[in-house]
Order: sequence, then C-alpha cells, then structure tokens
Amino acid sequence: MTTAFAIRRAALMEHLRAAGGGIALIPTAPERVRNHDAHYPYRPDSSFHYLTGFPEPEAVLLLCTEPAQAILFCREKNLEREIWDGFRFGPEAAAERFALDAAYPIAEFDTKFVELLGNQPALWTAVGHDSEWDARVTKALNAVRANSRSGKRAPGVLRDVRATIDEMRLIKDADELKLMRRAGEISAAGHVRAMRACAPGKFEYEIEAELLHEFRRHGCAAPAYTSIVAGGGNACVLHYISNDQMLRDGDLLLLDAGGEFEGYASDITRTFPVNGRFSSAQRDVYQVVLAAQEGAIAALQPGASFNDYHDVATRLLVQGMLDLQLLSGTVDGAIESGSFKRFYMHRAGHWLGRDVHDCGEYKISDAWRPLKPGMVVTVEPGCYIRPADDVPEAFWNIGIRIEDDLVITEGGSENLTAGVPKTVAGIEALMENRA
Repeated sequence: MTTAFAIRRAALMEHLRAAGGGIALIPTAPERVRNHDAHYPYRPDSSFHYLTGFPEPEAVLLLCTEPAQAILFCREKNLEREIWDGFRFGPEAAAERFALDAAYPIAEFDTKFVELLGNQPALWTAVGHDSEWDARVTKALNAVRANSRSGKRAPGVLRDVRATIDEMRLIKDADELKLMRRAGEISAAGHVRAMRACAPGKFEYEIEAELLHEFRRHGCAAPAYTSIVAGGGNACVLHYISNDQMLRDGDLLLLDAGGEFEGYASDITRTFPVNGRFSSAQRDVYQVVLAAQEGAIAALQPGASFNDYHDVATRLLVQGMLDLQLLSGTVDGAIESGSFKRFYMHRAGHWLGRDVHDCGEYKISDAWRPLKPGMVVTVEPGCYIRPADDVPEAFWNIGIRIEDDLVITEGGSENLTAGVPKTVAGIEALMENRA
C-alpha cells in the first residue's frame, strides 16, 4: 500500500501543477475528548490517510509542486509517552516507512511552513474547514508578507484542495477495491449472524452486539457509522439509533449496519421477520422494495447518470404502492404530485468509500454526472408505512429497506455485499436454521 499512497500523492501534485502549481496542506484530524481526560478512539482524516497511510494524530502533509516534494510533519519519538499511549513512528521512521521525501517534528511546522510558502504561486488548503487551522494559515501568510523586503512574496491565490482530492477519491483504485470487498464480506457475515440470532423477546441492542462481535473479530476497527437496529414501527424512523426496544413476535427488524475495514466503509441494510417468517402483508411490501432494488442495480451501467438508478427505483416503488392500493392514480401522476413521498422520502443511494457518505460531486454543471468504472455506490430503496386512517391496518408499522454496495465495472456493476441473503426464500431458509 505504501506505493499506492505515493502514486496518489504524485497524481495530486500533477493536478495542482496543471492548475498553476503551488503548495498544498492536508492536516489529519485532531484527537477529540470524550469525557474529562478520555478520548474517542482515534481515526485519521480520510483524505490525509488516503494520501499518506499515516495513522497518528498531530500530523500535516505538505506537498510542493516545484521542486516536487512530499513532506510530513508528525510527533517526535517519545519513549515515555509510548509507555502510556503506544508506539510512535517519529519523523525519521515515518519518512522511510511511508515513502516521503522528508519528515519533521510537528513542533517545527509553523516555522518551516513560512520558509516554504514564500514565492509560491498558490496555497491549496481546506479553506473554511476549521477555524483554528484557518487562523494558523493566515498567520503564516502574514509572516511571509511581513518579509516582503527580503524578496519573499506570499501566494497571490488561495484555493481549496478538497475538490481536487474528492475527485480523485471518487474513482477507487485496485488497492481500495480490495479493502472494500473485504469490508463487504465482513459486514455481510455480521448481518447473517444477526439474522441467526434474532428471536422474539430479545432486545435490539442484543442483535447490535452480534453485529459488532462479527465486525471486530474479523478486523474492523469500528462500525462505519452508528448501527440502526429498528424493530417494528422503529423502522419507519430513518435514522433510528436508540436500539433499546424489545423485539416482538410478528414484527420486522430493519438492520442498517456496516463495518469499517482499514479505513473503508461498508453499508448494508436488510429487513427480516423477527420470528423468521414474513406475514402476507410484509411479504407483499418486501417484494415491491426488492423489485425496486433489483431494477436499480440493473440500471447501474458505465455512462448512465447517477440519477438514472434512482428514477428506476422510484418508478418501481410507486407502481408497487399503486398495486398495494397505498396510492391511487398513475405512476406519473404520483411522481409529479410527490404523493409517494409519505412512504418513500429518500434517494436510492450515495457514494461510498473511506466515508460512508463519501466525497465527490453528484452533479457537474447542473447535470447528473455519468457513472464510471471504479465508482462505488449504495443502492437502497425503501418503503415506510406508518399507521393512518387511509392505510390498511395490515400494513401499519412496516418499514423496509434493502441496501447493497456496488462498484461500477466496464460491463455493469459488482455487488460487494452479496454475501447476505435478501430474497424472502433465502431469508426464511437462513432463519429456519437458527440455533
């Protein structure tokens, strides 16, 4: 992977050089205090780690296009702190391990940044992302300006580096796809384990514990996002995360969860009966959502627009709602009026990568961007039916979403999360063999 990081840095510098060159700064994420003096588990900034692979806090990547060099600023070796907090690379080992041109102590960053900033045509940084970082950058710019009599001039252009990195991250390379396949395999195994553990009388958090056990034992450092374990009517709350209610016989359980493997996310949703058997009404709604997902997946083709698969999913869902008499009229009429949105109110998917809602623009010049090989998307249609006078009672509190992760290929797409069943027959067969 070290070679992959060096290739990405070289590619970014080439992009910057083509845009006029200059100096770019990409800091990692700061440590965050959870309570008193205890910190949250540390996770590097996604873009910083994409370019370096460096796992420690208090670090900055500096890229200079002329002369081309990649410099890391990081914590010094400190044997006493390592006794308490664990291993530190230190600048010398970091430069060698991560194939950087140079590395310096983070304490020297401000001074060396001012030295390197002089006479650069542009400064590329995450403008407006963090007020403390902005103040630090401004201070350095002013320090260069204060030395103008010595022949040094500050960059005349300040540009946001995130847009360029985001576009790079949108197309996954072979190393990234290998990690995402593994994330998908592990997360699928977690969902299978959860289905097998599910039973009336258990609590949502017990099923969540089964997921987390499977994620962690296969090497995921953490879930990619807060797991949604929603029984019964809780499934009609899109971002339900309390996960503290008892599971009832006859209800469905909506499980939206994925593990993060070596910095890459998985995002899977399955909906299944708590007792292992779908009721007639549950099966009818489920088949509508499954047909919408299958149609949307079929629409994932290179050259198709990002919005095409959403439109396919929406039309199939609306037709299903009409067939179930949840709506009246025509497909076009329901879409034009928006009446379907009481049952389906979100889009059919999003980018996926180092972040569960990964970076990258969805439109270019107000047009939905075309899909290209290497892009990874989720496909997640749903239907959520709350109690209402004009809805048959058999459908009340049915919330269903089915979600998979797919990478666009030359011939269509590859499902990274196919390891967990999603047909009615497949789910019921798996749950019939529960311990």
